[in-house]
Amino acid sequence: MFESLTTKLTEVLSRLRGRGRLSEADVTAGLREIRLALLEADVHYQVVKQLIERIRARAVGEEVLESLTPAQQLIKIIRAELTETMGGERAGLALDRRPAVVLLVGLQGSGKTTAAAKLAALLKKEGRKPVLAAADVVRPAAVEQLERLGAQIDVPVVRREGIAPPRIAAEAVEWAEENLCDVVLVDTAGRLQIDDAMMRELEDVVAGTEPAEVLLVADAMTGQEAVNVAEAFDARLGLTGIVLTKLDGDARGGAALSIRHATGRPIKYVGTGEKIAGLEPFHPQRMADRILGMGDVVTLIEQAEERIDHQKAEEMVRRLRKNRLTLQDFLDQLEEMQKLGPVSQILERLPGAMKLRNRSDAEEEDEMKRALAILRSMTVQERLNPSIIGGSRKRRIARGSGTKVRDVNRVLSRFEEAKRALKQVGGRRGKGRSPLDMLGTSP
Repeated sequence: MFESLTTKLTEVLSRLRGRGRLSEADVTAGLREIRLALLEADVHYQVVKQLIERIRARAVGEEVLESLTPAQQLIKIIRAELTETMGGERAGLALDRRPAVVLLVGLQGSGKTTAAAKLAALLKKEGRKPVLAAADVVRPAAVEQLERLGAQIDVPVVRREGIAPPRIAAEAVEWAEENLCDVVLVDTAGRLQIDDAMMRELEDVVAGTEPAEVLLVADAMTGQEAVNVAEAFDARLGLTGIVLTKLDGDARGGAALSIRHATGRPIKYVGTGEKIAGLEPFHPQRMADRILGMGDVVTLIEQAEERIDHQKAEEMVRRLRKNRLTLQDFLDQLEEMQKLGPVSQILERLPGAMKLRNRSDAEEEDEMKRALAILRSMTVQERLNPSIIGGSRKRRIARGSGTKVRDVNRVLSRFEEAKRALKQVGGRRGKGRSPLDMLGTSP
């Protein structure tokens, strides 16, 4: 996410940090590079212009030039202005009505159907009782896809045959009232481009359901085009917020940095993966930190608390303290870490992780998969007592995992190194090493 933009910004800021005191010329030159980086990231030129002007107004005064740590002050200003550009504060959903209708709109291919299911799963975790309305009768198999996703997250789906989408949405609201559901998520049809018929149909849905939220689902990878789409939908429907999908594949960041400023509508959620869990509330300050290479540890901790088995984690700590680490422990913890998402997503949330990245995402994931395959190909007895793993067992494990004996040896070697390190360092310092470090699967 934002890899190319983050790399360029961190390079500029790193050079400024290395200069000690900054002159006005230094700041001007730095801002010129930042401006170019933002434009190359497909950020709207008006957004770039106003952002740079606000930073310059604060940076060339005493706030930076007279500071004892001018580069740090400049970074603080840039962080604050990026945060403000993306909305300042987290904007949640307004779901005071019962049932509250959330209408999801957008072009075909933006990910409305999956976004509807992901949002339903999030709301369900928050204690709400959502229902999905299948009002996309244009795209082939859209209704069936929504039903599959609904079954996956155990959320009911209202579908109707032979009637228009406005009536489907209205009947879904009636169904929700009868079945005590408090949120109705309406999946609507998209088109390859905005047309009048599409907008009239959506206007009829709005008139018939009076939604609490009208959310545009936009593809982050389309950059400034996402801004144009948002402006067109807002003019006809009166959007209340944006859901930016495919943000994990957006190396530039143009849409995320432009859309709030251009439309005045907040980004409420962002898509960060294909799985149901790949939808996150949008926090402008956390996103600014990630753009500047500062990571997003808070979100990582929140995800860990939500997804990781705490009983297993506590048992792991007890075993580490008693120096009873086994390959089964490694397997358990690697499987728990998989719940946090791909290795690349974990790394990008760690401060300074860009400097650690010396391998591609594919290489990182391949290394993780190899380690897991090797550990899973072992018998329980082998994982609990690795000393019995001789040549014939290694060959069997390699065949079973689709790897080579040298890969098995590497995992076993890293395991022994980890045991020695934990024994020498002790509990406190040993906490800093993750199973990825120990198995050599981190870059």
